[in-house]
Amino acid sequence: MKETREFTLINKYGLHVRPAGLFAKIASRYDADVQVEKDGNVVSGKSIMALMTLEAVNGTVLKVTADGPQSKEVLDDLEGLVARKFDIPDEQ
Repeated sequence: MKETREFTLINKYGLHVRPAGLFAKIASRYDADVQVEKDGNVVSGKSIMALMTLEAVNGTVLKVTADGPQSKEVLDDLEGLVARKFDIPDEQ
């Protein structure tokens, strides 16, 4: 089932390499295709390099779409990760 949510990046430095890696790692655990959109650019949520090309900084709103049997679960997990500022101490 396809589901879309919007996440606002609230961590200090946005979607740099460490948060992008954590995002992609979680997205890859689930049976769902994950796409992330910023300003009309759509990339795979399972690719660190693709996520980095979005140049998403603090305050950026990302539109995240998941399509597959575990759509809700992956979006719930990613939403929690973003809300916790990627669990990175220096991002608090």
